[in-house]
This record gives sequence, structure tokens and C-alpha cells, in this order.
Amino acid sequence: MTTDPVADGWGEDAAATYDTPGEGMFAPELLAATVDRLAALADGGRALELAVGTGRVAVPLAERGVPVAGIDYSPAMVGVLRGKVDEDTLPVLVGDMTTTRVPGEFSLVYVVYNSISNLLTQDAQVACFANAAAHLAPGGRFVVELWVPQLRTLPPGADATVFSASPGYLGVDTYDTLEQQVVSNHVWFGDEHALPEGSARVLRSRHRYVWPAELDLMGRLAGFALESRHADWSGAPFTADSRSHVSVYRLES
Repeated sequence: MTTDPVADGWGEDAAATYDTPGEGMFAPELLAATVDRLAALADGGRALELAVGTGRVAVPLAERGVPVAGIDYSPAMVGVLRGKVDEDTLPVLVGDMTTTRVPGEFSLVYVVYNSISNLLTQDAQVACFANAAAHLAPGGRFVVELWVPQLRTLPPGADATVFSASPGYLGVDTYDTLEQQVVSNHVWFGDEHALPEGSARVLRSRHRYVWPAELDLMGRLAGFALESRHADWSGAPFTADSRSHVSVYRLES
């Protein structure tokens, strides 16, 4: 992640097409499980979402009665959120989630859907944990939802894998295993997306992938202890074959 949301792929075009109501990460069952878990972890206190984006999670969480604030560095994404709720309902600061401070104290800080991997250096990811800790009351929780690097799917000598293929969509990850960098390439095409014949829409996002053990060490450096880890928001067991995880860290008092 740079200091330029447009250069990083999070400008007006991405914001305008980010929401997919009822589908994908906006599927009702996924959102319900996410909000249920976060509301329970907030335990009656305030919640702060890092990389709040268009409010996919923060808006329904606020509707559940949890006081929610947010940080996001893309004015375009926050602009879409503002079409859903006002500043009084869900205050948001435009800034970097590694350094931006929101006034007050929180019982829960969370960063979902791989957003911590948009920080492209280990130092930045460590700083994100430290910033989360700075917002929390003693005993507060920091929740990270993140995918598990799928390096086992890389054939010998290859540096790319197809992570999804469906009618009108192709997802390809390209890896730099030396620097722990990956570029996710999302390609939409065909009648399913009302695109002209022979044309496509492409979104590329850069990430630094992190193994769970490295994430746990980042937590320890910031004063956290791992409280739980599951494969999803519904509490499925995390195993060696899990493709993602929801990790809950508690700030040690």
C-alpha cells in the first residue's frame, strides 16, 4: 500500500463497483455470521474497523446497536459509505490504519477480508497491530480475518495460480515468494457482467501474505495473546487445509 489510493487500485472505479449486494462477500449468510461474531466480541463496548471501505461490515454492525467508528485511506470508498450512513451514525477518519488515531477507547478493533495484507511490508503490518493496541482498553480484542497463503498449489517453477474460475470471471494470483508479495488479478468478462464482446474489466490488488505464526508474533510484539483461531466466522475448526482464518487477539493488561 502506498499513500495513493488510486495508484493502489482503490479509487473511484473500484469504489463504484466494490459492492455486490447479496453475492460474494456480501452474501447474507456470511455477513450475518460476521456481524454476530463481532457483536459478541465487542461485548457491549465500542468497535473500530480498520480499512472500513464502503461499510460492508461496519454498517450492519452499527445497525445491531454496536457503536462503530472506522479508518480508511480511500476517500472514494468512504464516499460510497457516506451514501449509506452519516457521520454521526458511523464516524470515519480518512488515513492510514498503521498510524491514524480515532479519539476514545474501544473494546474491539477489527480488520476483515484480508485488508491487513494490503500493507506491503512487515514493518507496516507490525505497526497496524501496535495501532490497534493503542485504541483498546486493557483486555480488549483485535480480530484479523486473513487468507492462508496457498503456496502448496504452486507447481515447481511456476509463480501463478488460478484461485477462482467461473462463468464470466477468472481470478489469478501471481507470487513473489522471496518478498512474500502477491498480486491478485480479478478479470470479469462476458454477458454475465454486461460487458461488450471481447472486452473485460480488470482489478489488480497487491498484498503481502502472512502465515498465521508470523501474525501471532506481530501480536505478541504489540502486547496481544492469541485467544482463538477458527476457519471462518461461524467457528469451524482451523486445520492445515483451511484457506482462511479468523484470529482473535486479546490485549494483555
